[in-house]
Amino acid sequence: MYYPDELIEEVRLKNDIVDVISGYVRLQKKGSSYFGLCPFHNEKSPSFSVSREKQMYYCFGCGAGGNVFTFLMEYENYSFLEALKFLADRAGVELPEAEYSEEAKKRAGIKAVLLEINKAAAQYFYVQLKNPQGQNALTYLKERGLSDDTIKAFGLGYSNKYSDDLYRYLKSKGYKDELISQAGLVSVDEKHGVYDKFWNRVMFPIMDVNSRVIGFGGRVMGDGKPKYLNSPETMIFDKSRNLYGLNRARTSRKSYFLICEGYMDVISLHQAGFTNAVASLGTALTAGHASLIKRYVNEVYLTYDSDDAGTRAALRAVPILKEAGITSRIIRMEPYKDPDEFIKNLGREAFKERIHKAGNGFMFGLEVLEKSYDMTSPEGKTEFMREAARRLAEFDEEIERGNYIEAVAAAYHVGHEELRKLTGRMAVQSGLAKPVERPKAAIKREKEKENGVQKSQKLLLTWIASDEHIFRQIERYIAPEDFSEGLYRTVAELLYEQYENGGPNPAAIISRFADEEEHREAASLFHTRIRELSTAKEQEKALAETVMRIKSNSIEEAAAKLEPTDMKGLQRLMEAKRELQNLAKLHISIN
Repeated sequence: MYYPDELIEEVRLKNDIVDVISGYVRLQKKGSSYFGLCPFHNEKSPSFSVSREKQMYYCFGCGAGGNVFTFLMEYENYSFLEALKFLADRAGVELPEAEYSEEAKKRAGIKAVLLEINKAAAQYFYVQLKNPQGQNALTYLKERGLSDDTIKAFGLGYSNKYSDDLYRYLKSKGYKDELISQAGLVSVDEKHGVYDKFWNRVMFPIMDVNSRVIGFGGRVMGDGKPKYLNSPETMIFDKSRNLYGLNRARTSRKSYFLICEGYMDVISLHQAGFTNAVASLGTALTAGHASLIKRYVNEVYLTYDSDDAGTRAALRAVPILKEAGITSRIIRMEPYKDPDEFIKNLGREAFKERIHKAGNGFMFGLEVLEKSYDMTSPEGKTEFMREAARRLAEFDEEIERGNYIEAVAAAYHVGHEELRKLTGRMAVQSGLAKPVERPKAAIKREKEKENGVQKSQKLLLTWIASDEHIFRQIERYIAPEDFSEGLYRTVAELLYEQYENGGPNPAAIISRFADEEEHREAASLFHTRIRELSTAKEQEKALAETVMRIKSNSIEEAAAKLEPTDMKGLQRLMEAKRELQNLAKLHISIN
């Protein structure tokens, strides 16, 4: 749905950023700004700044920053439209109804009803747990060590022994058979008619990141099969793209997630204070899970069961996580099977110690591999080291590969240089090593150069947005056209336009970008870290160099696109080059 810029700006202006963020972070006024502990990383002293004047926030510790929309998108994991609607409701601004196609309206309507049905079912299961018929299920949960607060927090419930109990309840609420079936809560066949998918089970509501019930897991009471049963995939439930407990773990603000195998493991860890625990939903970890995790953390600790199945699951998960750019570590549960048993027997502090001692995922894979070889014989150890070298050769980055070669050499008492050579030979044999190609190296250098230029452009946008005095000195030399095409140039054009019409307003510029990635990128353009420079002279020198780099790159790009017959363009280019020589003598005053 497209909303006009004027309406988006109205919503932003009616939601004071200090008031909104105060609902999440305790802020104290210091001078003209407000400070608190950053909600996006762990810190002991406040470095999170919120400016009422600029309607922006910035963390001097981790670099997070943006406007009121950005904050909700980062903290609540909202899309831009979700943040807009939340703030519009908060301020009493009425947004026009979305104009969807009939098919889109129908799908949106069905999804909304399925969420309603799941919510009603979760409430019903919770009530049944507290009734006499749920006594056995409640006793089971209590014997597993769960408190009343934990049971309530996770919305645990019970499905009665009667096979149509929930169905009859949902029908009484006015829901149609077809939609109850689409929610995955009933089955239909000719012999039995309509009957509940879950009965005589402890129920675990499965929620999405916004705490909406999208499905259920059920643990049977007694000897029935299967022991655990999950909702089938529906229009609102995709088990390969959701994680149990993520709605709570994402607000823990820890730098890593604890990934478990089962619901009870997650719940036990949360009750013990490890509120960053999640679990896959009855399936192995997938690339979809890894992509979802990457939105919140860059590191995970795998707390899978200590049996062979758990070990295999961990070995499968490590490369999937690595592919997504996530570092993995392995927590050993021995002598217990899983985190739930471990916590009950050894407690919170012992588990914290296991986290501290967690091993690297790659090294864990070698430990498991080692069991397949006779390490007491020269032949067995040689074959093992060849396989280890083959795995080492799969690291793309030379520095990372070198670090792992060093670690493996130390762990298995072999020569570092010998292992490095063996890794090189295995890379050739496996087809991983290729001759150096000069063009690729040139492309790489060009990419690095491009990244350096974009970094300079970010720095300059941060500088000129925060200081009109600086802007007035460089505007005669740097124009919006000197910035990279796309978002950078668009932001520069808007900023220059604001200076022409009164003054900079970065918060309003950021709001112009409804796409989540563009919004975050636009926010980062005004919060690029400017390295600490002790004196004004050093700052002025750095600023002049930044201006020179941007202008030089702009001229190079113009020259590359220039047609040989374009004489006017050639004249402009020569003039720009002369101006660049004068720019080398430019002095920019910080004060």
